[in-house]
Amino acid sequence: MNVLVVYCHPSKESFTYRIFESFLKGLSTANHSVVVSDLYSMNFQTDMSLEEYNREGFACIEKPLSDDVCIEQQKIQQADSIVFIYPVWWSDCPAKLKGWFDRVYSVGFAYGYDAQGHKQIKMKRQKLGLVLCTAGHSNEFLLQTGIAESMRKVMIDDRLGPRFESKQMHLFGGTINVNEVMDQHIHKAYEIGANLDGLINGID
Repeated sequence: MNVLVVYCHPSKESFTYRIFESFLKGLSTANHSVVVSDLYSMNFQTDMSLEEYNREGFACIEKPLSDDVCIEQQKIQQADSIVFIYPVWWSDCPAKLKGWFDRVYSVGFAYGYDAQGHKQIKMKRQKLGLVLCTAGHSNEFLLQTGIAESMRKVMIDDRLGPRFESKQMHLFGGTINVNEVMDQHIHKAYEIGANLDGLINGID
């Protein structure tokens, strides 16, 4: 299967990077074909330009898209599943990943309607949308405070939405005490990657 991994963290010394590496090893074990968009290494442009806003805000789909956006959209069209890996910063993803959605999910590609009110979406519907995010707080804290549910509604229900046949979010919490959870989380990330086909088929 062709898997696009959208990774968003500035440090290769981070726990998030360890999760990313372990997950990729799992994908390799399962012989998946992988393309990675490492947003910080790519120096992906986060802010929408005025030209892009005018295209989006007024649904002017005849206006051209930026080259970096076209490249990311091509990756999506060539993928069967997309995986997002990032840390939880202030109850959401980093700004750079939010900017990826703002710019890559362009009108006429990921959303939009024509003059007759018919959906106008070119984005390929993916088999699986998978979200792996690390957090300093424990999973229990994120659940009790409602932060986990809030993240799920925004990421799974909105950003992934109907564009994916199956959607899952996995939290790797408690990284404030990283030594206590590291081995468990790293093993889980590997198992998720190695069992990606099972996730698509509803098998944990």
